[in-house]
Amino acid sequence: MKRFSFLLCALIVGLIEGFSQGAMNIKINEVQTKNLCGPLDSYGEHKPWVELANTSFSTYNVRGMYITTDTLVLNKNLSVPEREKLMSRIPDNDESTSLSARQHLLLFLNSNPSRGAQYLSAKIEEDKPLWIALYDGNAVDLLDSVTVPVLGEDESYARKTDGSKEWVKRAPDAVTAGTENFIQANETKIAKLKRNDPHGFGITILSMGIVFGCLALLYVFFRVLGLLMSHKEALQKAGKIQPIKAAVKTGEKIAETGHKTKVILKDGMETGGIDKEIYIAVISMALKQYGDDVHDIESGIITLKEKHSAWKALNIKTSLPEKKI
Repeated sequence: MKRFSFLLCALIVGLIEGFSQGAMNIKINEVQTKNLCGPLDSYGEHKPWVELANTSFSTYNVRGMYITTDTLVLNKNLSVPEREKLMSRIPDNDESTSLSARQHLLLFLNSNPSRGAQYLSAKIEEDKPLWIALYDGNAVDLLDSVTVPVLGEDESYARKTDGSKEWVKRAPDAVTAGTENFIQANETKIAKLKRNDPHGFGITILSMGIVFGCLALLYVFFRVLGLLMSHKEALQKAGKIQPIKAAVKTGEKIAETGHKTKVILKDGMETGGIDKEIYIAVISMALKQYGDDVHDIESGIITLKEKHSAWKALNIKTSLPEKKI
């Protein structure tokens, strides 16, 4: 049992590590330096842009990261504040900076950051090769970088597929701003799976996770079932303690308390939580009882009984016969 628990914990940790998202999974995916007829920003302007891609299968927020085109940041003698001055920080005041699995984000360069989270001040010279880099939020760790050759109008420099190491120039009609770099309409699901997971690591981890997850659920189910069956008699005895009556009484008490509280809130503390209707009913019953029972119920018959006295010794009968009126 301990060995199974250890293996289960190891599997869970492995899955978490396998699917966990880190900053290293954020990649520079595509760059366009001469945007004349390409993507428009929110202000209807054509700006050079860089595309970031989340190559993992979970969500990661790129807020606080830095984009730079200044090679001076490679000087290791620079302090962090000095390096930050040479970079453009991705702000954290926009939901678009939170990238879900396989999502893309366009950042417009040569722009005013006050326009929004997608506008950075990083400078681009269209007629010169461009070095562009992505730094983590500490402004020290270099996450990704690429040297972009001089591009023609509306061309882009992009990875052949999202996150791949191979870069290619794309013609204006093949630019994939904000979408997956590899586009093929007739691609089958199997071919896409092979492309996204060429070594089979993803499908292996997913399959093992499903199998071991099902085994864990079966273990928990039969474990609980066994405990219930082993304590069946105890549960039956506990059921005879009439818990229903206790629950009903508790419910009635709670309802009564709630009703009194409602009356007090409505009519004030003077009522003691008793409805006015109850007072009226009690007074009415008292008046009716008083009206019915105020006089003694008499039959209208007076009974006179014989009374013996000292005159009886003289044989003088002085008592009167019983008469009924």
